[in-house]
Amino acid sequence: MAEKSGADILIEALGDLGVEIVFGYPGGAVLPIYDALFHQKKIRHILVRHEQAATHAAEGYARATGKPGVVLVTSGPGATNAITGITDALMDSIPMVVISGQVPTALIGTDAFQEADTVGLTRHCTKHNYLVKDPSRLGEVIHEAFHIATSGRPGPVVIDIPKDVQVATARYTAPGPIRHKTYRPPAEADPALIDSAVEMIAAAERPIFYTGGGIINSGPEASRLLRELAALTGAPVTSTLMGLGALPASSEQWLGMLGMHGTFEANMAMNKADLIVALGARFDDRVTGRLDAFAPHSKKIHVDIDRSSVNKNVRVDLPVIADVGHALADMIRVWKERRHPRPDLGEWWRRIDGWRATRSLDFPETDPQAIMPQRAIRALYEATKDRAPIISTEVGQHQMWAAQHFGFEAPNKWLTSGGLGTMGYGLPAAIGAQLGHPDALVIDIAGEASIQMNIQEMATAAQYRLPVKVFILNNQYMGMVRQWQELTYSSRYSQSYSESLPDFVKLAEAYGWKGIRIETRDQLDDGIAAMLGHDGPVIVDCAVSQLANCFPMIPSGAAHTDMILQAAEVSGTMNDEAKALV
Repeated sequence: MAEKSGADILIEALGDLGVEIVFGYPGGAVLPIYDALFHQKKIRHILVRHEQAATHAAEGYARATGKPGVVLVTSGPGATNAITGITDALMDSIPMVVISGQVPTALIGTDAFQEADTVGLTRHCTKHNYLVKDPSRLGEVIHEAFHIATSGRPGPVVIDIPKDVQVATARYTAPGPIRHKTYRPPAEADPALIDSAVEMIAAAERPIFYTGGGIINSGPEASRLLRELAALTGAPVTSTLMGLGALPASSEQWLGMLGMHGTFEANMAMNKADLIVALGARFDDRVTGRLDAFAPHSKKIHVDIDRSSVNKNVRVDLPVIADVGHALADMIRVWKERRHPRPDLGEWWRRIDGWRATRSLDFPETDPQAIMPQRAIRALYEATKDRAPIISTEVGQHQMWAAQHFGFEAPNKWLTSGGLGTMGYGLPAAIGAQLGHPDALVIDIAGEASIQMNIQEMATAAQYRLPVKVFILNNQYMGMVRQWQELTYSSRYSQSYSESLPDFVKLAEAYGWKGIRIETRDQLDDGIAAMLGHDGPVIVDCAVSQLANCFPMIPSGAAHTDMILQAAEVSGTMNDEAKALV
């Protein structure tokens, strides 16, 4: 068997693993790899304009397709620029493999040009990382890295390859199935725990399914199984930001998102439930609010593949360590075998209907021409819902409004930065999703501040003729910062006003995109139609009410029932029946 260079081994191994797209940016420490890419046709390289954008594009690709995203960056600043996206992928459990160049082995530790301790820098923001000093180990490491990134709780893995290892030669044979010595995440649940979970659900009078991104990560079958279990049990379903789409928003059992900007009915149902069944969710602080006041009287079942997430924030009564898709299948099987009838939850649903009567997602519209941001999102949803769009977002108020007012009917249609809350995520993520689904309608819902974090990626979309759409809710503020300053700092708007904004229409034209401006409510539908009617990339600059706030909202440090509902707060918006039910 002929020996090959480390760079050629890398490219061949990626091909063996089914990699079709690599997002990257060249530099001196990875030129051998780029030369190897030049001599092959199997893998497509997408040239981004910044390494952070490469990682977000890989995240968007992974989230939309279910395949791992792959990134290629150079040493030093290339690797450090990628760290934000690597951390983002770790927080949101996105499978990603990042290949970074490194200075030659003999120069490591000498402060050589563009040297950084990539392994040290990424140790705490990856599932695992490698510094490969021997080309004969490179193929094995690449296969193992993909196994770690995609199995168990998905996440990012970094492979740091010195330049001399890329040039040195060795033999390569694709290894068989990876069986790591210590990393063996569970898939199947303990049958006794499944039995106990089913009996607890059957006996509950006020159950609720609390679902998260783990259901999306488990694959489309897990979402289908969630829908089946919900139908069998009749229980209400709520979701974290990352779990939207696992249950159709049109379902009568859907309560909307829970947490800091969740619906009144979702948060109240979590508080008053006698059984919470957490499925692929991690009880994070944006969901729980003040921990000592979170669901104080409920029993809790927690199904998660990550053992470290269970009993980390909230103590549970029944921990089930397993892939949530497998656990759901087992629960359904046991439920049917025991012939449990659909429980009578009539009284529970009457209470929920009372909370729903608050209409917590309603918003005021006093100026007939001003565009409320919520209205813009709803108009966008109505215009696109029949096309099953893939929606990405940046981070801020617009992100929360999109989560609240855009209905998601299927998994893998919602791409957003949840755990890290990374501004600049949405545009490169949309690019990654569009490459994964060339014929899909992909829209980045953005804010005028956040979009500028990675706006240079407009050039990437133009180069590869990607018809992504960017829908900017332009309120001329860093909206979420301004909202917190209004509510917590007596409206002292310190550095939250976006001065010297670009003309987004002219900017779009400069990059070869189509630009559209919407300034009044009567222009909204026509502007959206013009965006959808253009077969190339489009930016829509939609001027929205400057001082609109995102409600409902749980103030920082408050209990998950202490929600602000619009400016009038809870007492002014709840009807008498709902007040009595609280």
